[in-house]
Amino acid sequence: MKIAIIDIGSNSVRLALTAGGKTLYKRVETARLSEGLGISGKLTETAIIRTAKAVDGFKKQALRDGAEKVYVFATEAVRSASNGAEFVKHTKERYGIDVDVISGETEADIGLLGALGSDDGGIIDLGGASCEVTVRSGGSVIYCKSVGIGAVRILENCNRDRLKIENYISEKLPLYGDFNASSYDMYGISGTAITLSAVKNKLEVYDPKITHGTVLTTQEVGALADRFLSLPVEQIKKIAGMVVWRADIIGGATLFLYRLLQKLHISEITVSENDNLEGYLIYKGNK
Repeated sequence: MKIAIIDIGSNSVRLALTAGGKTLYKRVETARLSEGLGISGKLTETAIIRTAKAVDGFKKQALRDGAEKVYVFATEAVRSASNGAEFVKHTKERYGIDVDVISGETEADIGLLGALGSDDGGIIDLGGASCEVTVRSGGSVIYCKSVGIGAVRILENCNRDRLKIENYISEKLPLYGDFNASSYDMYGISGTAITLSAVKNKLEVYDPKITHGTVLTTQEVGALADRFLSLPVEQIKKIAGMVVWRADIIGGATLFLYRLLQKLHISEITVSENDNLEGYLIYKGNK
C-alpha cells in the first residue's frame, strides 16, 4: 500500500510517498507559514492561504501517484500561533484536509523514530520555528527538549546581524538545561543539516545518497556559520550545495546549531535524510 505523509513546517511543506515502509520520493515547497509569527504571534492570512494551497497540491500529487492514505501533520508554527486554529479550519473548509497539530514532544519522538528507528542515539531537528533535541539510551528516551527557536524566527528577530543573533541564541540556550550528549551518536535532521551536508560535499545537483550519512564536526559547523554571516545573501545563493530559498536564513540557523552543539558537548553529528516524515508513519502504525 502506498501511503503519503505531508509535514507542514514553519518554513516549508514536505511530502513523502511511501510503500511497504520505504520512502519512494520526497518533495518540498517553501511556504513560510511562520512568516511574521516571531513578531506578531499570529499567522498572516497570506501565509495561511499559500501554505494550505501547497498542502492541497501535495495531496493531489500523492493521490495521482497511487497513495491510498494521506496523513497531514503540522508543527511549531501552527501549535504556537494564537490563530493556529484558523489555519486548520481554512485547510479543512477549503480543501477537505484534516491537519493533525502535534506537540513538541511528539515532534521530537517522530524525528527520533524516523532517523534511528528503535536504535539508541539522538537527533537534533532544527526547523523554521523550533528545535527539538531527543536522546534515547537503553531503549528509553532520557532527554527531550523542544524550544521555540528556528531558522525563520532567528531571521525575523535578528535579521542577519551577528551580534543580535548571538544575543538571541544566548537567551534560548539555557532552556536546553545542562544535558551532556557527548557519549551518544547524534544525528542532524531537517533542512539546515541537509543543506550544510550539501555545501560540505559541494553538490551542484542535490543527491540524498550523498547528503545522507555525511558527518559534520562542530568546528565545520562553526566555520560555515562564519562564512554565511560574512557574505551577502546573493553570494550565499551561489555557493555549491546551497538551496536558494534558504540563503537568507542559513547563517543564523547555522550559528545556532554551532552554539547548541557546544552547549550539549557534541563534537560531531551525522546527517540523516530519514526524519519525522518516516517517523510519523511509524507513529501512526503504532497507535
